[in-house]
Amino acid sequence: MHDAAAEHFLDEGLIEAVIRPIKSGKEASVHLCRANPRTTGHEYLALKAYHPLNQRDFRDDGLYRDGEWIKERRIRVALEKKTRFGREVQGGIWVSREWESLRMLGAAAVPVPVPEAIERTDDAILMSYVGDLEIAAPQLRSYVPDDREEAEGLFDQMVHAVESMLFNNVVHGDLSPYNVLVWEGRLTVIDLPQAVDPRKNSHAEAFLRRDLERMGTYFERFGVRAPMGRIASDLWTGWTFADLVPEELRGRV
Repeated sequence: MHDAAAEHFLDEGLIEAVIRPIKSGKEASVHLCRANPRTTGHEYLALKAYHPLNQRDFRDDGLYRDGEWIKERRIRVALEKKTRFGREVQGGIWVSREWESLRMLGAAAVPVPVPEAIERTDDAILMSYVGDLEIAAPQLRSYVPDDREEAEGLFDQMVHAVESMLFNNVVHGDLSPYNVLVWEGRLTVIDLPQAVDPRKNSHAEAFLRRDLERMGTYFERFGVRAPMGRIASDLWTGWTFADLVPEELRGRV
């Protein structure tokens, strides 16, 4: 992680030290930080620092930007041509999208790392940490349930999380066992820079279906078999119907 990613949060008195790296992915690295409890109310926080632009993968980004209108033509052209300026803009869009998604979903009690109302920078987000000092919560991909009952419980949590996200107008778009953490029997969904708004993005239903099918493949390894295509269709139909019902009546249908 480049020092500048942590410098702002150190200067603002939100963290006291970066303890160690937790993981490094395609787009970012995550680090365990000792938080300043007086300013954050936490002992530890996670700092997600996005890699420099030349190390990020922007393939198929247009699918995720579908439905997003950018007023300034110069920016639209730069994004389409993937110029350096366009990549800088897109990098900022990814951080902003993840930040806003985490804030909104966290406020709605969806199981995601919560930014705790702490500000972000252009290339880093400070958020709640899942784990303890000795070990970070493992990714679902490397977690082996004790038995089928536990696997079924985790499966139910996963479907409920996807449903809760959808009914808060968020489709993850890249959900897989790599993007789910397990800690003390609870799942946490992470990594939402490519999240889409199903009210705007015409690919959202396909993303939802792909997200669920990927997760279904993981759970099949532990004897949990479910009709993921039908579940995706039911969730999409339910979301579509709810969107047509006045908000004050939604709790009655």
